[in-house]
Amino acid sequence: MKTTVRLRMSTHDAHYAGNLVDGARILALFGDAATELLIMNDGDEGLFRAYNMVEFLAPVYAGDYIEATGEIISRGKTSRKMVFEARKVIVPRPDIGETACDVLDEPVIVCRAEGTCVVPLEKQRKAGK
Repeated sequence: MKTTVRLRMSTHDAHYAGNLVDGARILALFGDAATELLIMNDGDEGLFRAYNMVEFLAPVYAGDYIEATGEIISRGKTSRKMVFEARKVIVPRPDIGETACDVLDEPVIVCRAEGTCVVPLEKQRKAGK
């Protein structure tokens, strides 16, 4: 089971000089993907228990379009192990003009993570598909 969230980073997401976006914003996208996966799998939002691994691989700036994917890779009685990847797919081109952007021929992987979510038995309304 897999899902994708696509979002443009805004100046409100920028946390550092040069319009650099905080890595926590990417983790929030992974949280949104995890919530959608749990709803599709269990009929409940569940809870994010822990990240087992997070790798920040490239910077993200205001104006970048980020595509975050999540996938359930294993299921326990209440736990759901997931993997996530965020890719930069569109970038602004202020060197050309204030509204110019480019779709990247090859998306840039900006973050990868693995995590575990939990859906208590009494909250599960579906038998995971």
